[in-house]
Amino acid sequence: MSQSVTTNTNSELYARCGFYIDGRWIFPDDARCIDVVDPASEEVIGKIPLARKQDLDAAVAAAALAFADWRRSHAWDRAAILKRTAYLLRERAASHAGIFSLEQGKPGTEALREIGMAADHFEWAAEEATRLVGQIVPARPAGTVSVVEHQPVGVVAAFTPWNFPALQIAAKVAYALAAGCTIVLKPSEEAPGIAMLIVQALHDAGLPSGAINLIFGEPAEVSERWLASPEVKAMSFTGSTRVGKLLAPMAAASLKRATLELGGHAPVIVYPDFSPKEAVSLAAAVKFRNAGQACVSPSRFFVHKEILNDFTREMVAFAKSLKLGPGSDETTTMGPLVNRSRVDAAARLVKDALDRGAILECGGGQPADRNKGFFFEPTVLSNVAQDSLIMIEEPFAPIAPIVAFDDDDDVIGMANDVEYGLGGYVLCRDPVLAERAAEGLNVGMVGINNLALAGADTPFGGVKASGLGREGGPGALEEFLQKKMTKRAVTV
Repeated sequence: MSQSVTTNTNSELYARCGFYIDGRWIFPDDARCIDVVDPASEEVIGKIPLARKQDLDAAVAAAALAFADWRRSHAWDRAAILKRTAYLLRERAASHAGIFSLEQGKPGTEALREIGMAADHFEWAAEEATRLVGQIVPARPAGTVSVVEHQPVGVVAAFTPWNFPALQIAAKVAYALAAGCTIVLKPSEEAPGIAMLIVQALHDAGLPSGAINLIFGEPAEVSERWLASPEVKAMSFTGSTRVGKLLAPMAAASLKRATLELGGHAPVIVYPDFSPKEAVSLAAAVKFRNAGQACVSPSRFFVHKEILNDFTREMVAFAKSLKLGPGSDETTTMGPLVNRSRVDAAARLVKDALDRGAILECGGGQPADRNKGFFFEPTVLSNVAQDSLIMIEEPFAPIAPIVAFDDDDDVIGMANDVEYGLGGYVLCRDPVLAERAAEGLNVGMVGINNLALAGADTPFGGVKASGLGREGGPGALEEFLQKKMTKRAVTV
């Protein structure tokens, strides 16, 4: 059944709530506040407070106190709360998606899809909680038994980004809670509304006070305070590789667990036996989703020279067919970038590629018909040099660089020639060649003839500078668990 987005969003959302600490919403009058901006219009749509040191400490204290009881709660009881949360998110999806689109910019259909995926994570985590089992190990000497059980690590500090705020919150919070951990959460200040709505759903589902605590604040201040706290036992972060490299030593200093889902620069290898039209229909929709602001977005297109011209023509046609506009407009198929700095970064990447000999097939800058909003045209570049910045840096922009190849071994080398290793894609009808290419890609996830890598039922994560650990899938709770072995003498 299709669902439409409710455009009458709650304008009082930001005034009613700010921090959620120990089961209560707090908007401190004396806290410094920042504006929440609609990226499609550049208008201020609300304000949120920034945490003071006492707020950060209060959140950790509440989580630590709640952990004593939450860790001992029955797995089936935890599962019931998480399933109820999933139900509420789906029930409220239309109204939530409206706020989501307003503050983050993505079209309503994409916002609805993401809320559905977030609900999937809560449901999968609930089921994983009830499937968590220990082991009995044959012991020596005779007359003893060794039992291995899983225990929650403790308070988890979760840091989530603006590009997929609902999905990334769910991918951390759901599994930490399912494992019996409690959480202090700092979501992005650029997409705060959806974070507050997810926490409200957890509250309404019956989550005990203190099990989750939410604040907004200066990123460096929050991370330094929380990662120095002895009460915080683990960190889960999604964001840039640059920031991940800064946070990892901070967590390591006190031997905290660290899950890092960092940047990506996914190659798409298109072989000559694959229809260029079909290749574009698969890849372009994912490339330009969320205006290219996705870590697993296909961002480097290696196309065999036999089909290069046809592929380029189809990609240009797709890019030109996209309708830019605010996410609240039902006819919009691509929204704005999240802020002005992303627009400037995209322009810099295009200029660098052109300076190195690339051909601008379409797009390349801000649309002439929009003098407000952080919009950037869907852009296609051909003849892109391998040393261009667009081929090295994670673009996070609606730019599709196309590179020709004619050697199957060379293309794997080009695809792997970046610091990232999150996702990669192979479009090829020859099963032997497709498997060989997939095996050769040094990434954590590969899609063969499909580009849908993210799902609650599969592990999401990368290698190299794309991070450590996995989110979702079988064993997702392991990031938040530690093993304890008890050896017992058997009495008759």
